Amino acid sequence: MKKRLEEMTLEELWTLFPVRLTAHRAEWAAAYREMEAALRAALAGRGARRISHIGSTAVEGIWAKPIVDILVELEPGAPMEPAAEAVENMGFLCMSAAEGRMAFNLGYTEEGFGERVFHLHLRPAGDNGELYFRDYLNAHPPEAAAYERLKLTLWRMYPRDRDGYTGAKTAFVRRRTERAKALWPDRYR
Repeated sequence: MKKRLEEMTLEELWTLFPVRLTAHRAEWAAAYREMEAALRAALAGRGARRISHIGSTAVEGIWAKPIVDILVELEPGAPMEPAAEAVENMGFLCMSAAEGRMAFNLGYTEEGFGERVFHLHLRPAGDNGELYFRDYLNAHPPEAAAYERLKLTLWRMYPRDRDGYTGAKTAFVRRRTERAKALWPDRYR
């Protein structure tokens, strides 16, 4: 009998779900739009302020993990529980919860990645640095190309270590996010 995802160790999960990158696909934007519409319906009356496509699949032309990342920002003071319950009712699994932040995924199976995979980040409004990073890379193609090169290098270094892969990108992401916020200080207030 196979283990359920919730029963697997981190090492087992990383083996089943290795870091993999693919060339940019137009279908990622379509998958986002479909999920955005479903989320808008599910989150109606639950405090959702903004739903956004984030991550590398939202950056034109670069290689990315074929996982569509979505940021759901809640209105100031809106409780997370009703929104969390709504996305769980859609089939998303809660992967982590910390003060003011929750992360969910959809499309992971005991056999590996499903046809469509999503990560959903539930946060209070304004906790949205990913929007600035996305916009900065889309507005600065040489920076997007540099990020792609970094990701391709790290993919080879951390094929079965998502934490290592993500951690090694942190400084690059932080610097570009800070630049974007300096360029567009009121873009996402």
